[in-house]
Amino acid sequence: MADLDNLSADMDAANLYTEEIVTDRKMGTIHVLTPITPEGAKDPTRAPIFTGEVQIMTQMGPLPISFDIPAASVAEAVSKYGEAAKEGVRQTLERWADRDEEEKECV
Repeated sequence: MADLDNLSADMDAANLYTEEIVTDRKMGTIHVLTPITPEGAKDPTRAPIFTGEVQIMTQMGPLPISFDIPAASVAEAVSKYGEAAKEGVRQTLERWADRDEEEKECV
C-alpha cells in the first residue's frame, strides 16, 4: 500500500502548460505544450514544447515511443517529426540492447 502521508501531488503553478494534439492520422502525433500563467493566459516568456509519439511493432505487440522535437512552431515540428522519430526509436533500441546486456551479466 502506498504511504499517503508522504505522497506529494502538488502542481507547480510556475510551470503550467496546455496541451494540444496534432496528427496527420497516418503516421503519428505531435503534442504541443503551450506555456500558460496560473490564470490560464498564454505565457509569452516561455517557449512551447513539442513532443512526438510513434509506435513500433515488437514480438509483444506495439510499443509506443515518445521523443522531443526541437522546434519553435508547429510547422517546424511537423517538418522535423521524421528525423526526431528515427532518433527516438534508435535511442529506445539502444536502451533495450543495454538492458539485455545487463540482464545477461546478472545471470
